[in-house]
Amino acid sequence: MNSIASEAHFRQRVLKYSLKKGVTEASRRFHVSRQAIYEWKAKYDGSWKSLVERSHRPHHHPNEHTQEEKELILRRYPRYKEDMIMLWDSIRKSGYKRSYTSMLRVIKKWVKPEIEKRTARKPKPYERAAYPGQKIQIDVKYVPSYCVSSGEKFYQYTAIDECTRFCYREMYDEHSTYSSKDFLMKLIKAFPFAIREVQTDNGTEWTTALLVKDPTNKTLFEEALENMGILYHRIRVATPRHNGKVERQHRTDEKRFYKKMRMYSLEDGRKQLQKYNKKSNNIPKVCLNFRTPNEVLNDYLAVM
Repeated sequence: MNSIASEAHFRQRVLKYSLKKGVTEASRRFHVSRQAIYEWKAKYDGSWKSLVERSHRPHHHPNEHTQEEKELILRRYPRYKEDMIMLWDSIRKSGYKRSYTSMLRVIKKWVKPEIEKRTARKPKPYERAAYPGQKIQIDVKYVPSYCVSSGEKFYQYTAIDECTRFCYREMYDEHSTYSSKDFLMKLIKAFPFAIREVQTDNGTEWTTALLVKDPTNKTLFEEALENMGILYHRIRVATPRHNGKVERQHRTDEKRFYKKMRMYSLEDGRKQLQKYNKKSNNIPKVCLNFRTPNEVLNDYLAVM
């Protein structure tokens, strides 16, 4: 309970006591003035929410802009909106006597919202993958330290198909472009369908496009994709939601796998992860209408 609600409940207790013992007795017991109790009584409707302290900020100020001044600025603003000094000079000649900063403050608070109403950003509709392998989201997850007995650092590489949510994971002790290339090779063998496009973030384990301006300078991962004719798509910087499916899968893996396992070496972790790989693709998903990735995949493979 926050302090505002706590104070309202206290006032309610005072009022209930005053109804039984009187205002004077309630004032003595709770160390509250009689005037305050009478004020609370006047606005009390039986609910503690009616006793919440309201803002004391005045609704009006004696020196605030008049409606005529606001209308004057509003009429001239479209003409001089690129040059505020010219606007101020123009309205001064029409009788405006306030300072330049006062005019700017009014424009920011009252005039601009009326002229330039902000429209809500409408994101482009996301094109869902139409068939298995059309787009694969790949990302890396740090293996939680609480399940590693040796204290070493390990990393889980995860790939998920956007269409069927078929998922493949592998564990490494190195977070590098070499591990990324090795994971890609294993991924191609593990997926029962061809891969058309791969999507990752802008991490250096995938690409150095943000560090090196030379487009011919490619990492091992990018070279492997190019040699196999697989399209490579990098999401926008600082927008992990664009890789949302694999990010969501990482949270699920944390809950279903890592919080229930204990690993003693990289080989041990890989063995346990391999079993989880097979199990996870047979678990129903809400986004698939409570079907499993394997069931959805089999429907596509039957007609491919």
